[in-house]
Amino acid sequence: QKENFESVVCYGRGKKHKESGVYKTCGELYSKLNNAFSRISGLMYGGCLFSTKKLISIIKRENPDVVHLHCLNGYFVNIYKLISWLKGSKIKTILTLHAEFMYTANCGHAFECEKWKTGCGNCPRLKEETKSIFKDATHLSWKKMKEAFDGFNDNLVVVSVSPWLMERAKQSPILADKKHMVVYNGLDTDIFKFYDTNELKQRHKIADEKIIFHATPRFTNDHNHIKGGFYVLQLAEKMKNENVKFIVAGDYDQKMNIPNNVIMLGRVNDKIELAKYYSMADVTLLTSKKETFSMVCAESLCCGTPVVGFKAGAPEQISLPEYSAFVEYGDIEALLEQIMTTLKTNYDKIEVSQKAKDIYSKQAMTYKYMKAYLNE
Repeated sequence: QKENFESVVCYGRGKKHKESGVYKTCGELYSKLNNAFSRISGLMYGGCLFSTKKLISIIKRENPDVVHLHCLNGYFVNIYKLISWLKGSKIKTILTLHAEFMYTANCGHAFECEKWKTGCGNCPRLKEETKSIFKDATHLSWKKMKEAFDGFNDNLVVVSVSPWLMERAKQSPILADKKHMVVYNGLDTDIFKFYDTNELKQRHKIADEKIIFHATPRFTNDHNHIKGGFYVLQLAEKMKNENVKFIVAGDYDQKMNIPNNVIMLGRVNDKIELAKYYSMADVTLLTSKKETFSMVCAESLCCGTPVVGFKAGAPEQISLPEYSAFVEYGDIEALLEQIMTTLKTNYDKIEVSQKAKDIYSKQAMTYKYMKAYLNE
């Protein structure tokens, strides 16, 4: 809007905002009913007829030059119908991929499975991914998604948030013949920057210990969990005789057995507070199995702190190579060795922060999207 773009926002989930140009298109109860229906039909991205009709009516009324789609997987819109309508209406559409479901037509993370390249069906992770109670409709979903996108070429640009995600999208028969580009997720670098953290160290009674920071939506010791909290606890046990403290931000089960060298913060809702923890750390630890971008990497680097983790797809591509290192997933010994190497290296945090700001700022992201809107 500051650049004279008129902007209207439609969203499906969460509380209703009374703000000009902002529309909630789906009620929470209706969304839950569609969620229940999807478990019977096996189709996660169908249903939602009334909310989809409402969304389309708003688009018709506003008559936009560009429709920009983000996360559509919250049981509030019929993706097949929306894409088909946009295609038929010849409205320029930017589709940003934050996960894999728009080209797998089913799962958000395909991991090692490659059935999405040939049409899905007989899903090896059916219950986990679709929550379907009765049947495997993954092939039907794949077919409906492909039909929706077939012929949608001239007015569609597919944006991936990392090169890794774009290369995956290009391998899918659903999106292979589309125009593709990469735009990194942007963050507020007026918040995520390097801070003085003496007060924070005093609060946690940290003297000369090295700090390893781990940020996650949910922390668990489940070996199979995608965010890899299990490996953080393993590292803490291995490093219990080192002058090191682990600090973890994220929801967790307070009954979990936590080593003495781990400080559990719980969820940190204050972004400035979160940025101060990144700034205080000597290294940020990423143990995810798969990431399509990794805001943790971007946030940490913008706060001047290097990143060490497992190779997870996008993180090793989007992180600044001189301030990050990644080892094979699950190789705890290699990860430990790399952490120790990073802890012994002196980094100029202000220099790291400044270099990261140029790449991960919301201004850089916005500029690239404006160029896409204007066909530049």
